[in-house]
Amino acid sequence: MSQIYGGHLVAKYLKEIELVDTVFTISGGHIENILDGFTEYNIRTIDVRHEQAAAMMAHAWSIYKNEPGVCLVTAGPGFTNALTGIVNAYLDNAPLVVLCGRHPLRDDLKGALQEMNQIDMVKPVTKWSATCFETKRIPEYLSIAFRQAVMGRPGPVFLELPPDILFVQIDEETVDMPARKVYKPSAHPEDSELQEAARLINEAQKPLLVGGSGVGMSDCGDVLKTFIEKTGVPFSLLNNGRGHIPDDHPLSINDGGFNGVMSGLPQADVVIAAGIRFNWVLQSTHLFPQAKVVRIDIDPYEIDRNRSSEVGLTGDCGDVFSRLTPMVQERDHSTWLGRLRNAYKAFMVTELEKRSTPSDPIHPIRLVNQIMEVFGQDAFYVADGGDTSYYGFAGFTSSLKAGVQIPAGALLGCLGTGIPFAMAAKLANPDKPVIVLNGDGSFGFNSMEFDTAVRHNIPIICVVNNDCAWGMIKHSQAMSIGADRCTCAELGMRQYEKMVEGLGGYGELVTKDEDIIPAIKRAVDSGKPACINVVTDPTVTSPATVMFYQNLSDF
Repeated sequence: MSQIYGGHLVAKYLKEIELVDTVFTISGGHIENILDGFTEYNIRTIDVRHEQAAAMMAHAWSIYKNEPGVCLVTAGPGFTNALTGIVNAYLDNAPLVVLCGRHPLRDDLKGALQEMNQIDMVKPVTKWSATCFETKRIPEYLSIAFRQAVMGRPGPVFLELPPDILFVQIDEETVDMPARKVYKPSAHPEDSELQEAARLINEAQKPLLVGGSGVGMSDCGDVLKTFIEKTGVPFSLLNNGRGHIPDDHPLSINDGGFNGVMSGLPQADVVIAAGIRFNWVLQSTHLFPQAKVVRIDIDPYEIDRNRSSEVGLTGDCGDVFSRLTPMVQERDHSTWLGRLRNAYKAFMVTELEKRSTPSDPIHPIRLVNQIMEVFGQDAFYVADGGDTSYYGFAGFTSSLKAGVQIPAGALLGCLGTGIPFAMAAKLANPDKPVIVLNGDGSFGFNSMEFDTAVRHNIPIICVVNNDCAWGMIKHSQAMSIGADRCTCAELGMRQYEKMVEGLGGYGELVTKDEDIIPAIKRAVDSGKPACINVVTDPTVTSPATVMFYQNLSDF
């Protein structure tokens, strides 16, 4: 009879049933047999330098590959290190499967190495969490984990695997290996609800569609494009929905970045919100109290969250739009689109001028423009930081699905996401350029992952927007308590490129506008993971910082 270790059974299920080919991890004693199973079943392991990055890379993998990302962490501090990444995935509704070691079952309450109640710690920030107690039930538990991660509103799941079940052998014939199942949501709106939504859209004079991660997880770009082109509705796709219709589509207002959405919503008479939450980024709907709202979301809880919707359509975005499109009329909203573009471009006069004008010191939006000059629309962009996220959102555009990611701007506001997201983007799309714009503050969180990038030959280009400070905090403090009382906001000049060089990558320091593009091109030509450290104007304050300050001043 054929015998198999529990850890190898984990790998066998992942490879043969869920078709997993890449797992993000760090080695550890409690999970050694699973790692050996990955070798046995030819699963690629990307071993990082901090478990936070493993969770973040798996999170990003789920976005770029539109499948659950998998990370494996060891017990105790390996688990606690991963928690920030797990919480970030939870708030971003990312289908992350976290496999975790545990102290031995036999040693419960004995003071075992790394003994802690991991399940109760992780339960509030996962869709599902469990401990597997029997080796032969490993495939059953894994099947539940993957199903829970993607069903309905996606999110992270957590499965604890004790060494007692991993380091023992069992007869393979006693194992029930579940078949792979792809679950699609079955809930969909009533015809009367769809007809009412169609009526509002057909009667609208100034409609605006704002789509989010629900569009991305549905992967419904073609269906949504048909709906938009039939109705003529201007649109902006945000978060993980970005790029499912290219940013350069004639009806897209993504060329206005943050200004496009913020100036469009107060003017709209009907807002179609598809798979996006009305959270702080959209000022919890305070921007458009006058508009009628058609809300589309797979989670019924979201339909009236933060404000009542005139029509709530519960279901998968792609399914809803496929049902709604035959009911809507062909419309031409070009006049409204023109007025909308004029409105947001009026807010962008200075910004547009800064993009096209060499500056000394270098303006951050000029830096973004120069990066776009090199790589254009056929590239993946990530931005990480406070002010840096704003300038990335404002200036980067892409023709690719999930081509522009601003993970630091999600609900958790989690800095340090940029480098892990960029590495996952490159692994998922090895034939495309991947560029991460990092603030100098956020660079510090996961900069040691350049060692991971070097070891695994992941040639990302990291451009540091180096204003020598926690810029958003510094400028907000200056506005609220005075420039002479700024505290813990200055970082000083640091040569981050030398750190990357020391780890085996490519690095350059840039202080002049005319040197930005040549330095980036040399970084590309090096074929190595690269850091271009660009010293930028420390006095520049982004509109996002002003909004952040204004929100705080309400207290």
